[in-house]
Amino acid sequence: MTGKAERMTGARAFVECLYRENVEIIFGYPGGVLLPIYDELYDAHLHHLLVRHEQAAVHAAEGYARATGKVGVCLATSGPGATNLVTGIANAYMDSVPMVAFTGQVPSSMLGNDAFQEADITGITMPITKHNYLVQDVKDLPRIIKEAFHIASTGRPGPVLVDIPKDITTDELDFVYPDTVELRGYKPTFKGNAQQVKRAASVLKGAKRPVIYAGGGVIGSEASKELLAFAEKLKAPVTTTLTGIGGFPNDNELYLGMPGMHGTKYANYAIQESDVLIAVGVRFDDRVTGKTTSFAPNAKIIHIDIDPAEISKIIKVDVPIVGDAKQILGSLVDQVSECDTKEWLDKIATWKRDFPLFYVNRDDVIKPQYILEQISEVCPDAIIVTEVGQHQMWAAQYFNYKEPRTFISSGGLGTMGYGFPAAIGAKLGRPDKIVVDVSGDGSFQMNSQEMATIVQNNIPIIIAIFNNGYLGMVRQWQALFFEHRYSHTTIENSVDFVKLAEAYGAMGIRVTKPSEVKAAIEKAVEANGPVLIDFVIEREENVSPMVPAGAAINEILDLEDTQ
Repeated sequence: MTGKAERMTGARAFVECLYRENVEIIFGYPGGVLLPIYDELYDAHLHHLLVRHEQAAVHAAEGYARATGKVGVCLATSGPGATNLVTGIANAYMDSVPMVAFTGQVPSSMLGNDAFQEADITGITMPITKHNYLVQDVKDLPRIIKEAFHIASTGRPGPVLVDIPKDITTDELDFVYPDTVELRGYKPTFKGNAQQVKRAASVLKGAKRPVIYAGGGVIGSEASKELLAFAEKLKAPVTTTLTGIGGFPNDNELYLGMPGMHGTKYANYAIQESDVLIAVGVRFDDRVTGKTTSFAPNAKIIHIDIDPAEISKIIKVDVPIVGDAKQILGSLVDQVSECDTKEWLDKIATWKRDFPLFYVNRDDVIKPQYILEQISEVCPDAIIVTEVGQHQMWAAQYFNYKEPRTFISSGGLGTMGYGFPAAIGAKLGRPDKIVVDVSGDGSFQMNSQEMATIVQNNIPIIIAIFNNGYLGMVRQWQALFFEHRYSHTTIENSVDFVKLAEAYGAMGIRVTKPSEVKAAIEKAVEANGPVLIDFVIEREENVSPMVPAGAAINEILDLEDTQ
């Protein structure tokens, strides 16, 4: 530690620590045990955004982190305030998003006594955080906060929780902020083993049917340029997972789209027929692999990941390389040469021609895929944030993503209600970008109270509701596998979304005809304020293609003709 110590309270030290970590914005909601901290925030030069529910705070912090690459920060009070963060913390953990969640806690002397608004939030979140802390001495607060930001943002990113009892905020300390972090046992590997990199290059030398399978780790490590250079030097096609979308430009001829349950046929066929599969920053999620014993059956698998626990966890790999994707791809580019892939790329081109993503457009009803195509045309550089469900998959399939950090969605946890608050964080992190929340009528109602947040703060987000009057993805499964028995998935006419938007003071637009779609999007962009568009879409449109649960990923159902 360096510098002269200054005497101050823990609450002021908390704010000083955030200054030292260059925190720009905190998403939060106050409560009794946080009053000393909120009193300090009154005069602080930090942007605090008051949300209307703590779950929105944690999702907004994640949206901010994913749009910017910085650490997201949220703040909630003890007990129910802290427990309301749990879903969002789990979401960030599953998707490896850097975040520090601060929670207030009852005074230290009351811990374990079932005091008013007490909850063991460190115990509750232990399985869903990268690390967490209960501050027991005010003198430890600067060190703990420094460590929390370091842990959240290094190695495999993830959420860290810091629980602060009320007495810690009022106790005094001689404040000095640490310059460095030293954590025994926490030494992430960044540089890939040279021999393993050399082995990977040797395997690729003889590849005839290589496929690069890239995930969110590519975006997290800022490795998109290295991925593009690697793919173009190899002349190898690239498929990206849901959280990896944007990590490789969609308009590149080597791009295969998303693989897995709702991936393109040609991505799935390519994986299944590959002879070398280069997995970069992925964890072989079940939605991608399908039946694991049938996944990439003839391929030698190279797996690049910063987390050694992911290597061979689900799929046994032949060449593991632990380290940072950006560094390792950079090394591989220097060691590999172009593969003889002409026949392979010709075959893939044939698959792309014969099995494209498609839908049957109509003049009398709005198709959801058409909405995404029009959003892509009107605002091609937008950040698309989604809720979870059918609309999420259509957004993954039909928008033309060219850059990383332009598609933000709940991947591993699949959290309904995620998109709207995440869009708030994304917009505040990237005010230069148009931000569109692609939402279902079911998901939106989970956090619709945040309309008050965007109106009060004049945050210009476009909310595009795909309104089919169903919990659409569950209905699709009921249609396909439960004889159309729509048990508790019908929510038709549950709310007038236009009136809801207007009640909060936002602009509301209802669209019922395909001819109105583009004009509505253009009007929303021109408004440059909070706008909700209620798109009344084809009620029983299915997401297609689809691989049934438990099937191999080349056992694909065609659903286009089952509407």
